[in-house]
Amino acid sequence: MKSNERPRAPALAALDEAQAAPRCGAKTRSGGACRAPAVTGRRRCRMHGGAPGSGAPLGNQNARKHGRYSAAAKEERRLVRSLIREMRAFNGTVR
Repeated sequence: MKSNERPRAPALAALDEAQAAPRCGAKTRSGGACRAPAVTGRRRCRMHGGAPGSGAPLGNQNARKHGRYSAAAKEERRLVRSLIREMRAFNGTVR
């Protein structure tokens, strides 16, 4: 402590310690960084995933693959489109 500083009250010392806590840093909707303190032992605050029980469930059913964009499904759609084109061309020649 400098000689010209007064001793601080214990409540203010605790406030200084809380303000020195690591910050969340998650990107907010306004584009800036979240300035809330990170949860102890985590890198994010309670609102951005630091709370117990937050995050994806085990097994992560939210990220289950459905196969719509798999190589086999894309190839099948290409085949169906080519068959449709052939049928339209054939129908045009029959009339």
